[in-house]
Formats: sequence, C-alpha cells, structure tokens
Amino acid sequence: MEEKSVDVLTPGSDESAIDERRYTGPSTGIETNLAEVLADVMGVERVSVDSHFFDDLGANSLVMAHFCARVRKRTDLPSASMKDIYRHPTIRSLATGLADAATTPSEPQVPVSTEVVPPAGTVRYALCGTLQFLLFLGYSFLAGLFADRGYAWVSAGSDVIGIYLRSFVFGGVGFVGLCTFPIVAKWLLIGRWKSREFPVWGLTYLRFWTIKVLIHANPMIFFVGNPLYVLYLRALGARIGKGVTILSRNVPVCTDLLTIGAGTVIRKDSFFLCYRADAGRIRTGRVTLGRDVFIGEKTVLDIDTSMGDGAQLGHTSTLYSGQVVPDGQRRHGSPAQLTEHDYLRIRPAKCGTLRRAGFGLLTVLQLFLLYVPLTVGGAYMLVTLVPALHNRLSPGALGFTSPDLYIDALILSFVLFFGFVVVGLAVLFTVPRLLNLAVEPDKVYPLYGFHYSIHRAIGRMTNIKFFTWLFGDSSYIVPYMRGLGYDLSQVEQTGSNFGTEVQHESPYLCSVGSGTMVADGLSIINADFSSTSFRVSRASIGAHNFLGNNIAYPSGAKTGENCLLATKVMVPLDGEVREGVGLLGSPCFEIPRSVERDSRFDGLRAGDELRRNLAAKNRYNIRSMILFLLVRWLHFFVLTMLGLANVDLYDSYGHALIPVFLVFSLGFTAVYFVLVERGIAAFRALRPQLCSIYDPYFWWHERLWKVPDKYLDVFNGTPFKNVIWRMLGVRIGSRVFDDGCYLTERTLTTIGSDCTLNAGSKIQCHSQEDGTFKSDRSTIGAGCTLGVGAHVHYGVTMGDGAVLAPDSFLMKGEEVPQHACWGGNPATEMRDAPCQPEALTQKA
Repeated sequence: MEEKSVDVLTPGSDESAIDERRYTGPSTGIETNLAEVLADVMGVERVSVDSHFFDDLGANSLVMAHFCARVRKRTDLPSASMKDIYRHPTIRSLATGLADAATTPSEPQVPVSTEVVPPAGTVRYALCGTLQFLLFLGYSFLAGLFADRGYAWVSAGSDVIGIYLRSFVFGGVGFVGLCTFPIVAKWLLIGRWKSREFPVWGLTYLRFWTIKVLIHANPMIFFVGNPLYVLYLRALGARIGKGVTILSRNVPVCTDLLTIGAGTVIRKDSFFLCYRADAGRIRTGRVTLGRDVFIGEKTVLDIDTSMGDGAQLGHTSTLYSGQVVPDGQRRHGSPAQLTEHDYLRIRPAKCGTLRRAGFGLLTVLQLFLLYVPLTVGGAYMLVTLVPALHNRLSPGALGFTSPDLYIDALILSFVLFFGFVVVGLAVLFTVPRLLNLAVEPDKVYPLYGFHYSIHRAIGRMTNIKFFTWLFGDSSYIVPYMRGLGYDLSQVEQTGSNFGTEVQHESPYLCSVGSGTMVADGLSIINADFSSTSFRVSRASIGAHNFLGNNIAYPSGAKTGENCLLATKVMVPLDGEVREGVGLLGSPCFEIPRSVERDSRFDGLRAGDELRRNLAAKNRYNIRSMILFLLVRWLHFFVLTMLGLANVDLYDSYGHALIPVFLVFSLGFTAVYFVLVERGIAAFRALRPQLCSIYDPYFWWHERLWKVPDKYLDVFNGTPFKNVIWRMLGVRIGSRVFDDGCYLTERTLTTIGSDCTLNAGSKIQCHSQEDGTFKSDRSTIGAGCTLGVGAHVHYGVTMGDGAVLAPDSFLMKGEEVPQHACWGGNPATEMRDAPCQPEALTQKA
C-alpha cells in the first residue's frame, strides 16, 4: 500500500480505473473542491464522487497522503487525515464526514505549553557534554579502584574455600554498592522529585541525567518481575502498594511522582517514566495508578495521568497528559478511549506476602551464595589454575609490542566468541525444551513459585537477541525459530519470513501460518498475568499474513488468514475474526489488504522464478552472516587485545588504566561500527527505492540493518549522540536533544536544530510489505518534538516547531504544518492543542 513517489505511483489518464459510464459529478461545493484536488494529485481530468479511492481509482496510501496534505493547505476545505480517508473512501462520503466532524465538538486535548523558551546556547550545550564526560570518567575511576582492590584481596586467598569466601564478600559488597549508589545519589542530588520543568543542557538537567544514567545502569534492572524490584523503586521514592507486579524494563526516573496501588499489574515494554521532553525542556509529572489496575504491553503513560481502582488499559495504548480513567473503567487505543473488553483474562491464585518474601529471599541467596562467588571467584580460579591463561594474563609476561600479545588475544577471542555461538545454540535448542516440560499450557499457576521461575528462565534464554540478529532477514531464521519451538506449519520460504527483532514469552506456544511474513519488532504475548497468577497459552498468527513493525500480538487475537497488520496496530481481541483485510491504528479499523500496485513484483514470488531468486538471496545472506560474524569477532578481538595490554601495563600505571580502558573501548566501539556501516554503503548516501525483496539492492540494504548499534544507547541525552549520528550520515542540526530515538536509515533522515526526540521514538525511512520494499526521505524541521514511543514513517515532512504526541504513528507521506500538534495512531491534527511558539525554532 505504500509507494515511492506520486510520480511513480499515480495512474495516468489512460490507465485510470475511472469508468466514464459510472461517473457521478459533485453536488456540493465541498465535493467539487475535493474532487478537483484529487484529480490534480492523480493526474486525471476528473474523478467520480462515488468512486472508491483504492478499489475504483487505483490509488494507494501514499497518493492519498499527498491528497490530504493538499487539502490541509486549502483554507476553503476542512482538514483531512488518512484516518478520514480509510473511514470515508469516496469523495461523497469524505465530504459528508469532514462536514460532520467540523460541527461535532471534539474531545478537549491537553494543551502544550505556549511559554516562549529560547533555545539553549552552544556554549551551554558543549559545557554540559564536557561535564557528562567527566562524570563518566570519575565513575569509571571509582569502579576501577574498587575492582583493583577487590581482585587483590580475593587473590590473597589461600585455598578454594578461602577464595570462595572472599569472592562472596567482595562480590556481595560490590553488588550492594552498585544497587545502593544510585539511591544515595538520588537523595543527595535531587531529594524528592516534584512536578516542574527545566531546560535541557543546564545544571539541573545535568543532575537529572546523572540520576537517570545511574538508575538505568543499576543491576536491579535484572530483577524486573521480582518483588525485589518493587522494593528498589520504593527506596527511590515511589509509592507502591502490596502485591504489585511490574514486568517492564523501562525504569521510571522521577520515582517520587509515581504512585501504584496494591494488586496492580504492569506488562512489559510499557513506559511510565514520570517525565517527558518538550521543545528543549524536561517536564516532570505524576503517574497515579489505583488498586488492581491492569496496564497492557507496549503502552505509554504520559505525565499527569491517573487511573482509578480496577481500571484497565489495553495493549498498544496510550494515556495522554491530563487523561483520567475512572474506577473500574476499561480503555484502549491511542489516545485511550472507552472499551467493554476485559483485558484481565486470568483468575487469581493464592499468592500472599509470605510467598513473595520467600521468592525474594531465595533470589538473594542464589545471587550471593552462587552467582556472585562463581562469577568473581570462578574467573579468578580459571585464570590461576589454567596454566595457559595464567601465563598469558600474568603482568609483565607480554611486551605491549610483542607479537605474542596479538596471538594470545587472537586465540582467546576466537575461542570465547565462536564458542559462545556454538555452545549457545546447543543450549538454546535443548535446555529450554526440558524446562518447558514443567509448565502446562492454559493452566493457572501462582506467581513467585517454581513454575514462575521456570517460565522466566525459558523467556530469558530463548529471547537472546544475538541469534535473531544473526539469522533474521534470511531463510535461516526459519530453522532457528523451529529449533526454539515455534510451530511454523508448512513454511513458504521467502527469504524474509522474520526480521531481526522477534520476542515471545514462550516459543513453544507460538504458531505462524504458511506464507506469513513478519517485520521487525514483533512481540508475541502468549502469557497472561494477574497480580497473583500467570498462565501460558497458544498465540496463533494466520496464514498469508503480513505483520508490520512494532506489533504486540496477543493470544486469542481476532485475526485469521490473509491479513495485513500495519505498523503499531492494536491487534483486536474482540469482535469477529478478521480475514482478507488490512488493520490499521489503535484501536484498529479495516483498510484494504492491498492495492493493485502492490502486486507488481508477484511474478518474482512464484514457480521457477522464486526458486532462482530465493537461491540467490540465500547465497547472499550466507555471505552477510559470515561477514557480520567476522565483524563482531574482530571488534571482540580488539577489545581483548586492549584488555591484555591493560594487564601488561598494570604494574606501571595501576588502577588508573581501568577508566582509560573503559573510555577508549567505548570510543573505539562507536568509531568501529560507524566505519563498518559507512564502509558497507561506500560512504555514500542512500536514495529512495521501490523494489522487490529479490532485488540485489534490497539484500545489500539488509546488511545495513545488521550493523550493531546498541552502543548508541550509552550516549542518550548527551551531545555525543548527535556527533555519532552525523558520522553515520544523518543530516542533523545543532543542539538536538536525543533521549533515545532510533533511526533506521540514517542518510535518508534530516533533523533540524533544537529538536527534541524522546525515549522510544523512531524514524523509519522504509517499509517492507509482502514482497515489496520501499524507502524515502523523512524530514523533521527545526524545533520539532517527537513524544515518547512516537513512530515516524517514510516520506514524512514535519514543519518547524511541530509536535508529535507520545506513542503516535505518523504515516508515510504525511506533511505536518509548522507549529501543528499531531497525535494518535494513526496521527491526526490535535486541533485544540496549541503548539510551540515561533521563538522555539529560531537560531540562538
């Protein structure tokens, strides 16, 4: 349904689907004006007001997005959005729908501050970056000093028992220190968080960033889903009642503003940060959840939101700032709206305070008596007792310029890296299967017991991202997913059945029908949770579906065969089973499954042509997999070599080398992967494309998606991330605040000065739909704001000072006017929300 450009996709007058014998002329002024605009966009003489945009006129979504943009520029016409187009797919129905909307009072939207805020100066921007670097260096120095003293003390142990006891003490003290340091720092630097706002790049922001980084780097993040994590948030100031279950790894920062009532459940990938960034300012606000509240997966709770006792928010939904959900009410959608569906689909079980305390205590005992001593003491014993490693790692044994250093690094890195690949696959295909025998489908188990521990272990082991990264976007992802336990029926191999980012809660209860293709970001929800119980059940995706990006797919979904699930769609759990249609938005509504021009490459996907193309793609993908294994191993080899050299120089420089090693390793990682990505692209910018997935260009483009980029997260909220974006080819202005945005095609992205990009936002300059790949440029004007979890598609233009609300989906081809506020999924104009003043987009 997406296309490259209007010039390529719009039918000419000779190929238009208009039947002159069925032509119906306009009867009102608005119909006349809309028909004139559409005819001009499509390059035809006239269009019938009763002709279906897609079925009769042969238009597609990108053409209609340009039509909407033209309509919005006309002062004599009401504003139109893509949601209006899909709901009213003829000129006549659209004219009626727009006229009715203009006379219907809209829901009050949350106003955006109109305070004139001058952009931060370059000096303050640079000074903040310098102080952030010094803080990182100081923290690394303290960590290095502690590690140095601890290793020396552990090595003084006389026997195995002595080393174990010393490892237990040192590791335990170190772990407790890492966990408590952010808590102490928060209370010393901040005290209690309050609802306020302050500019980025200032001293207040520096304190905010310091606490945010310490909280995110805290090892307590590994205890999400454990009662210990709730205690940790309480220590940071959050007001959390009894029996709360939190499964999201998105850690709240302004914890004093977070209130969660007893018995509440928060599913994974939910955002409840208690802050957001707007137009160069950080705004903190309360998030209040009553008792027995349910928050679904992939949701966003903006600041100043609240939910009453027993309220529910479904998956892929959003509460905008100021929204209040009354007691017992159920909401879903973006923004959230009333629904009758009950998202809490599991009965409670017996799980009291004693059970939770026992589970937490057992976790602590395992950590301190098993994992910590084995990690610390095991590493020491391995180095000490294995002669080869002992000789290589002994200080002074190697000269920094000695060839032996590089040979030892080569052997050590090769054995560790490729040993992990081989052993990791063997473990993934065997151990979780054995563990899965203990968990029965559709049976309700209490939380925080043996079965819960088994379920968590299966999820952690089978969701290792390295292997989906390695095998994804190729034919080899299919045997890998089958090895994990997926039921893939009779697979119609396409070479792109799954992307590189797929997650689940149990791979043994995931079914995907024949001929289905899945883009990146799929999360299969095949476990239900209450505050006291959980249950795993089968989630089935029908045959011949296409799933777009960033989709949460729950068990019991009401979708069948031959469906198109658009990016960020809220998969329905109520109503009749949908088949042969497309679904878009949150809550979802039906759109055409495809249009005529989406089938242009179908001839390449059948018979002998498919076999030849697939064989060629498989050969190319094998080369890509080998290339990136070598790329990652080479990176690991260099870090190993630096580590061995660090040991060799230890006698001369002591623990001061540890922070130097950490800083140099981080800098090297960034530069190395930047050079890899730019080298693959031959240091040239990408160009908009429209091609088959069996075009060699697409295979080459897939390589760019495989370049590792998780290191970017370390630089969130700092000026250094903008430097890296520029190195990667992004056309980015000055003083951009990036709190965790992700860009898929860097050289197709333009970002203006003083933009604000919130955590979890994404600019995706491509789309893959069935067998067709499309890409185009997206431009974000100066002073724009992308909300938390917002998603911008390809071919988009946002005017200076425009705002995209949290968790919104800005569809392909949309043009957002200057200073406009858009929100929703799909995004439309929020007419009652004033936007940022012009001063925000002026250069400092």
